[in-house]
Amino acid sequence: MSSGDYDSLDPELGKYDLIIATNEKADSLFRHSPPWVDRLSLVVADEIHLLGEPSRGPTLESILTRMKYLKMDVQVLGLSATISNAEELAGWLGACLVTSDWRPVPLKEGVFCRGSVTFLDGEVRQVPKSGGGDPVADMAVDVIKSGGQMLIFTGSRNSAVSLARRLEGPVQGELKSSEKSRLKALSERILSLGERTKLTEKLAKSVSCGVAFHHAGLTYPQRKAIEDSFRSALIKCICATPTLAAGVNTPARRVLIYEYRRYEPGVGRVNIPVLEYKQMAGRAGRPRYDKLGEAIVFSRSEEERDFLFEQYLLAKPEKVWSKLGVAPSLRSQVLAAVAMGLARSRGSIIDFFGESFCAYQYGIDSFKSSILESVSFLINAGMIKEGKEVESLEATALGKRVAELYIDPKSAEIILRALALRRSGLPAMSYLALACHTPDMPKLYVRGKEVESLESYLESNSDLLLFEVPEEEFEREMILSELKTALLLKEWIDEAPEEAIVEHFDIGSGDIYAYVESAKWILNAAHELARLMGYRESAEPIRRLLVRVENGIREELLPLISLRGIGRVRARAIYSAGYRSIEDLKRASVSDLRRIPQIGPETVKSILEQVGGTVTKEEWSSVASRKGTRQLSIDDYGT
Repeated sequence: MSSGDYDSLDPELGKYDLIIATNEKADSLFRHSPPWVDRLSLVVADEIHLLGEPSRGPTLESILTRMKYLKMDVQVLGLSATISNAEELAGWLGACLVTSDWRPVPLKEGVFCRGSVTFLDGEVRQVPKSGGGDPVADMAVDVIKSGGQMLIFTGSRNSAVSLARRLEGPVQGELKSSEKSRLKALSERILSLGERTKLTEKLAKSVSCGVAFHHAGLTYPQRKAIEDSFRSALIKCICATPTLAAGVNTPARRVLIYEYRRYEPGVGRVNIPVLEYKQMAGRAGRPRYDKLGEAIVFSRSEEERDFLFEQYLLAKPEKVWSKLGVAPSLRSQVLAAVAMGLARSRGSIIDFFGESFCAYQYGIDSFKSSILESVSFLINAGMIKEGKEVESLEATALGKRVAELYIDPKSAEIILRALALRRSGLPAMSYLALACHTPDMPKLYVRGKEVESLESYLESNSDLLLFEVPEEEFEREMILSELKTALLLKEWIDEAPEEAIVEHFDIGSGDIYAYVESAKWILNAAHELARLMGYRESAEPIRRLLVRVENGIREELLPLISLRGIGRVRARAIYSAGYRSIEDLKRASVSDLRRIPQIGPETVKSILEQVGGTVTKEEWSSVASRKGTRQLSIDDYGT
């Protein structure tokens, strides 16, 4: 299995018969041209309807386009349960279309309204009252009493949290004594997974009652613990945002789509697509455990019930339309095609994209001019150059490296323009703001009440920025969004507690790590580009900042964090105890190190082995027998 770290060849993958990778990881691997690609005989594109997603679709389409263009001797198997133009997709791939309506567990779809569920087959079933007057609780208790579980999809994170808390009492009343004991242990484990925050405490409380909420604001270990406990039937009900429906295997006997509208920035509340409804409904029914699965949409009136039947239950999923023909996608994929040697002229670039699903649906002429504009951009950015032969094109060393780094060429251009200023002695915030200025970096939403303070910060620190601040209102709003994101990262590397960051920016712990991962990716690219282009005054500061972002530490902890097994909490504890460098640690005794909170005997031994210290048998015997100290958080240490 391979994911993340897009600037990695992963040579070990050639030893395996089966490789499982995200679309993005597969694309990045192919850009490095690993030798094992020639040995591929089968490529499975799971959830192939993702071709229609604006953010991820072009990546999957480009992978399949390369295979078609190269006429690779490989079988392609596309899988999807929610696609209405499968014939068109099969035609593009030159594939044989195989359709089936078989499910391991039959699906029964219906709409809840005023105490009863009306199913597609005409059955109307009353939901027994559980006594609290809450129809959602009634449905949860009903399915739990019969040995099942319920998965509830909501339109927002806040809704998922509040609904889970509503269900705590009713669900807890249906638990066995043995389940309560196990859930208490799980609740305590949830609290130990990362730093303790108010959101974590709410989650732990819900989990102790047999309920959980699930959204991207939780950390990966927290989400995994919830999913595993739901699959083992310990947690009886999950209230989730639609992210849980996308590729996570958590089936339940009953699925309730509680909200079918969600907020879209810049648009407002919109109805979810039919395809998304079908994905959520498809989670109903546990193979081997349930005779059937129920997918129920919640309505508040008869009129709304009738609308939901027409809009979702009786509707077909939307057609999948290619999203490849837009500038950001084309820039990256044009560069990849030239850097990999797949296309060596404007004509062959057009031929390459002529094999795409976009060309199959719209015709190559519909986005030919956009392709040529991307070529011009890449030439002007120094990533592609005219070859020695007439009309020929080839990637420069810069272009090849940008393709391998897997960033948008526009991001690379922004970074290089800033580095070319050759400014030295810049603070970390300058490079953080630069990373957040790239199109690859996700941005935080700016609320109206935050505009004044961000504008004030911008005015006071504009001289530290490595790009011009526009005066146009829309572009300036984007700058404020970038600045807010950079300030989040600044608090992270200043060792602010997670709870403080969560409260300040109104996000979850999982969001912090998502922004950190994106920043690491972009800063790594910036460091590599600085090295490649000889910008020494920037290369080392960016490298140091990258380590700080990766670990969430201040500058002074860099020497200590280099030690294996030392994270930001232990590094701060060691520093606070007076050991500021590797040389200091070389002079430390075993007993002195053992007295530091968070530093157990095995860690002491590891530290001294790494720094070149010595441990006598007598010292080791003395400290190894002592009891450990309590678990501490980063809050226990000064900065």
